[in-house]
Amino acid sequence: MEYTYQYSWLIPLIPLPVPMLIGVGLLLFPTATKNIRRMWSFPSILLLSIVMILSIYLSIQQINTSFIYQYVWSWTINNDFSLEFGYLIDPLTSIMLILITTVGILVLFYSDNYMSHDQGYLRFFAYMSFFNTSMLGLVTSSNLIQIYIFWELVGMCSYLLIGFWFTRPSAATACQKAFVTNRVGDFGLLLGILGLYWITGSFEFRDLFQIFNNLISNNEVPFLFLTLCTFLLFAGAVAKSAQFPLHVWLPDAMEGPTPISALIHAATMVAAGIFLVARLLPLFIIIPSIMNFISLIGIITVLLGATLALAQKDIKRGLAYSTMSQLGYMMLALGMGSYRAALFHLITHAYSKALLFLGSGSIIHSMETIVGYSPDKSQNIVLMGGLKKYIPITKTSFLVGTLSLCGIPPLACFWSKDEILNDSWLYSPIFAIIACFTAGLTAFYMFRIYLLTFDGHFNVYFQNYSGQKSSSYYSISLWGKEVPKTIKNNFRLLTMTNNERASFFWNKTYQIGSNGKNRIRPFITITRFGTKKTFSYPHESDNTMLFSMLILVLFTLFVEVVGIPFPFNQEGIHLDLLSKLLNPSINLLHQNFENSVNWYEFVTNASFSVSIAFFGIFIASFLYKPIYSSLQNLNLLNSFYKMKKGPNRILGDKIINGIYDWSYNRGYIDAFYTIFLIQGIRRLAELTYFFDRRVINGITNGFGLTSFFFGEGIKYVGGGRISSYLLLYLFFVLIFLLIYSFLYFFNF
Repeated sequence: MEYTYQYSWLIPLIPLPVPMLIGVGLLLFPTATKNIRRMWSFPSILLLSIVMILSIYLSIQQINTSFIYQYVWSWTINNDFSLEFGYLIDPLTSIMLILITTVGILVLFYSDNYMSHDQGYLRFFAYMSFFNTSMLGLVTSSNLIQIYIFWELVGMCSYLLIGFWFTRPSAATACQKAFVTNRVGDFGLLLGILGLYWITGSFEFRDLFQIFNNLISNNEVPFLFLTLCTFLLFAGAVAKSAQFPLHVWLPDAMEGPTPISALIHAATMVAAGIFLVARLLPLFIIIPSIMNFISLIGIITVLLGATLALAQKDIKRGLAYSTMSQLGYMMLALGMGSYRAALFHLITHAYSKALLFLGSGSIIHSMETIVGYSPDKSQNIVLMGGLKKYIPITKTSFLVGTLSLCGIPPLACFWSKDEILNDSWLYSPIFAIIACFTAGLTAFYMFRIYLLTFDGHFNVYFQNYSGQKSSSYYSISLWGKEVPKTIKNNFRLLTMTNNERASFFWNKTYQIGSNGKNRIRPFITITRFGTKKTFSYPHESDNTMLFSMLILVLFTLFVEVVGIPFPFNQEGIHLDLLSKLLNPSINLLHQNFENSVNWYEFVTNASFSVSIAFFGIFIASFLYKPIYSSLQNLNLLNSFYKMKKGPNRILGDKIINGIYDWSYNRGYIDAFYTIFLIQGIRRLAELTYFFDRRVINGITNGFGLTSFFFGEGIKYVGGGRISSYLLLYLFFVLIFLLIYSFLYFFNF
């Protein structure tokens, strides 16, 4: 066993040959490397599979032995300064290794087909493999300085992957926004690391925890300074895990390819902030104010992410805000000291959200056949509906992920989210109410996405030569009405307008065109008036993409067995795998997670949380269920709505429009940053430039001009005649004597 641990330092290096070989191949043999480009997915998946097997073996050993292994070697030694590098294998590392490798393998397998027609296929796999290397190095790091190095490498890879389609202006802007926003948190993290080293003299976790605890106990260092250092460390996690107020980069990061969203922004990179807080929890837990602040940021992020997801029309952006909200739950749990609950939700959410993102990629892939390759159309759920008929496997997979995220038993996220909700009632009733309310919002917006995407009817709008309509479909949306405004080749293409308001019921016919029909396989061919016309319908993704989704479905269905409160012994003590795995960390935190199971209380709390989730699903179904399939029902509902006259209806419209504007405009937070930060900094720079040029330079230039004019004036005084100089000299002497006599006479 120890022999295996000794070679664990190879874990981050195993995937590294892929990006190196791709880079060398493109540099030396570009044509040959591009000709065999589809072969590079095999070594990427193979090497990451080796890491996964090793990670599972290490986790099994830790469950059986509760063993923590750390190995370090000196890199730089100079007098009292010693910089050591090494690796740490503990329960937290094992959990992260399994998440990174399992989700990473499935995403790489999915990407082989998803990116097969992209010119940047090789570049994509090089970036992904290097990202996996950086992430594996991050979670196995044994000290803060090593974490910071890999932390920056992860940030660099995310910048490259978000801006993968850099020729698209929105993608280039998104990667820059992510980079700049994360620099704010990373700078705080660096200051916190340097501050801790200044007061403790070490970067190693074990030494830090012991010395920090002694400093607090003996009151040897100002408590305010220690609090500031821990706050700066937490700032890095706030940016990386998209917590308020540094969350603004996450929805824009959806500009990258969908597999990137599934890997980076669901299971790995955004989880790095949660990992950092969990790793440094022995530091944070000593300072109650920091723990309270962590829980406060978590609950704000929980509510904010859910409200901002309510009106999003981009399917990936809605899932991004959902990720932000769920990360808030994990941060809330860590702030409450619920270490086990936070990691449990990290595990269940990673697989469920990866499933949803890969499902969204399959949906986008099918929609591209109808509305073309423009992301603002192929990712817009307003343009969807009725897809369950054409992509049934994707529909079932997406439904499983949706139910899991909503907290419906017995799926994975139900168990972890319910544990966080129960702990929140013990911590703060106000936080618990907000968390439960957000659970209802989660069910609402997730089923909104599901219903608008899969339910209803999806028919190609066909116009024959006589101009008669063959088919159409209706859509009712609480969040705004869409009106078609372009016509091309007898096919109408639905386009969005930005200035339209929300309407409770809207029965405008959406007419979908098929401008992508020449690029994909036909679904049906109709011959009319002697002319053959081909229509393009959505179609299911290829088997390699579906395979990854189905494996994630199995994870979503069964991964909760590692942490659910059974089996148990006669005393009712938890004996689940997660608790056994976390025993060493539990001892380090001086907490006891082996709690007795009160099944009556568990069922009561679970019934309450599930009822909230079903209520959210019911509201979403009432508003978005395709009741418009019957035109008679639509007219009845429209008539009922029009009968509501008076101030109540006006107030209701204002509330609905206010919620829509708040959510669709991202809570006006981006606008606030634009006005007060970006424009404010620019105005300050302009003011500073004006002050420097007009005041500072003006004073300097003023002295120069004064000297110039004085010299010019003196030049005309001198005439070259000595008698004139003597006369002028005597004149000034006389004036001086008169002044002196006057002062002397009056005794001044």
